[in-house]
Amino acid sequence: MGNNRDEWRIAELLNHGATLFREAGIESPQVDAELLVAHGLGLSRTEIYLKGRDIIDRARALQCLALFQRRSSREPLAYITGEREFWSYSFQVSPAVLIPRPETELLVKAVLDANDGRYEGGYCLDLCCGSGVIGIVLALELGLEVITTDISWPALEICRSNCMRHGVDHRVHLVQADLATCFTQQEVFPLITVNPPYVSKVEMAANMQPEVIEHEPRLALDGGDDGLELIARISAALPGLLAPGGDFFMEIGADQGPMVKKVFHNSAGAELSAQHHGFRDRGRDRSAPGGQEHRLQPDRHRQRRHHQSQRGRGHR
Repeated sequence: MGNNRDEWRIAELLNHGATLFREAGIESPQVDAELLVAHGLGLSRTEIYLKGRDIIDRARALQCLALFQRRSSREPLAYITGEREFWSYSFQVSPAVLIPRPETELLVKAVLDANDGRYEGGYCLDLCCGSGVIGIVLALELGLEVITTDISWPALEICRSNCMRHGVDHRVHLVQADLATCFTQQEVFPLITVNPPYVSKVEMAANMQPEVIEHEPRLALDGGDDGLELIARISAALPGLLAPGGDFFMEIGADQGPMVKKVFHNSAGAELSAQHHGFRDRGRDRSAPGGQEHRLQPDRHRQRRHHQSQRGRGHR
């Protein structure tokens, strides 16, 4: 089937897209074809099957074929549609931000599970916010005031758009900053969350999917030589930012637990002990193929819980 056809049935277009994606080595060719046909025609996935024998004109077919071409070149589906679901909410995304991963929902769940009212009356600090999914969901689910920071202005523009979309622009406050350098060294936040760049340069140069390495922002991925560059900076700043009895949640790589524990011990001088371990199948999209959810807690006068999980890596 070529692009010079005057008309297509929806079912033919759907089959054509799935075939193209299968040949391109895309992991979920049928689903991606369904989503792009639905997006291109303004229909639901159910409707494209109910109307499968309907004929569409050449102009609308060409729109879908152009979307197929972009996906065949391994452009991420979320960047093509401009949307990504996270925690059952729809968020705007663009190449300025990492595409939110399902694994990051583990971090959000850990925060919600740990909430016992201690976060109320203070601000939550969400570092490396990207599209804003973590801070926005916490504002929606817990009614918190959230300060989100990111070094990237284009990322903050996407975050602002998502805040307005979900009606929390009055409670989520955006700051352009390199981590927490904009704050004075005071313990003012009862809750701090962060999904930092944690992919090592070796992993960046290895077998990452084209969708990630060729399209997603390197700034949101690259954690330096060992993947711990920004994590070490966060660890050094944390004692001056986290309120006594506050909680800290961070996403890390699947195999980074022991190294991160050492980083935090060396910089904060606190012994950390594992409180919970959970393992999930990770997915191939960011770095390693395994996942880890880890909560760590100091044995001193402060309680800092560290949520560590592997996702196929990405910006936030």
